Amino acid sequence: MLTATLLLIGAVLLAMSLAQTLVARLPLSPALVYLAVGWAAASVASPPLPEADLIGHATLLRVLAEIAVLLSLFAIGLKIRVAATWAAWRVPVLLATTSMLWAVALATMLAAWLLPLSWPMAFLLAAILAPTDPVLASDVQTRSEHDRDALRLSLTVEGALNDGTAFPLVMLALGWLGLHELGANGLRWIQVDLLWSVGAGVALGVACGRAIGWALLRRQRAAPDSQGDELIYLGAIALVYGLSLALYASAFLAVFACGATLLRQHPASRAEPEAVGLGQHLQAFGARCERLAEVLMVLLIGAALTRITWSVDVLLFALGLVLLVRPASVLLGLLPPKALPTTQRRLLAWFGIRGVGSLFYLAFVLERGVSGPAAQTLISACLVCLAVSIALHGVSATPLMRWYQRRRAPVKAP
Repeated sequence: MLTATLLLIGAVLLAMSLAQTLVARLPLSPALVYLAVGWAAASVASPPLPEADLIGHATLLRVLAEIAVLLSLFAIGLKIRVAATWAAWRVPVLLATTSMLWAVALATMLAAWLLPLSWPMAFLLAAILAPTDPVLASDVQTRSEHDRDALRLSLTVEGALNDGTAFPLVMLALGWLGLHELGANGLRWIQVDLLWSVGAGVALGVACGRAIGWALLRRQRAAPDSQGDELIYLGAIALVYGLSLALYASAFLAVFACGATLLRQHPASRAEPEAVGLGQHLQAFGARCERLAEVLMVLLIGAALTRITWSVDVLLFALGLVLLVRPASVLLGLLPPKALPTTQRRLLAWFGIRGVGSLFYLAFVLERGVSGPAAQTLISACLVCLAVSIALHGVSATPLMRWYQRRRAPVKAP
């Protein structure tokens, strides 16, 4: 099995590298190719793959998904430049909070109606699927720190923020199921899982970003040609992640905030002149890490699709999540409508790809004791939603973003 896996990953990486120009011209995303390859390889495997036991392998799945998300969040933080004002952060913050709450409410009702799930389990499924994905949204993300397009910035920052803001909802759902302590009248959940987790995550990330950045600037001034970009990238993530675990802070928000403030005071400021080259090297290494994480995780999702229970109800739920819940939640969360141009608002309502972030939370709740027939339904619904989202958004991303680029006025970098 290990030999076959290595052969598959090696062949996919080489093929996608050689066919990169061709794939870029087609109306599909690399993630869609990886998904199809993973599904096809698992379908024709000889001997057949063993029955997937995601519950038994939940810890391994959670670790892999968490690493992929952390690598991507740090990369996003390094390349975004958003002014430190409410006007600049308003749309992504509302998408990651108000719109996400609407999405969870609507998805809960849809799941309770279509699937054999109790209301607590339906709420848990909706919370798992609440975050949009920072790993698989490369076609709609900002392309560099000089990309100031409002649509790309909003989608990118939303995907970075809601992996952290979804955590309190997942813990609330686990508490409803009796698998997590909420405290009297939910007081512990409010204080620890909501306020402390989110607030401490952001504060820790900013503090670490500035402290590590200060040390790196001193090193650059003393030895401008020194290397070690990979060690800096991975070391910063590991340090912030470890501190987050120790402090019970949101590791996702902390790693993103660290990347956003590394080598600069806040996400809108320019890096110091002597750190520009280092920042570019870190961004390039981060992009490579993102691509590798995308390959591994989407191949895994594709293979897992061959070992789950497919049903009309599950497929209808997945389509409803993409075609109804996401657009409605964005439109409701961004009221009044005049806050954004019509074209940008409609594209925000369509793009909301689900992926590795949801896979992490699925594995996380399985680790916490969710089991039985309801867990199998949860697994099937989650993976089918990921596949439908990757397929529909992957096919539409290239033509829609090209159409959008032709419509929007050129924006010069500051």
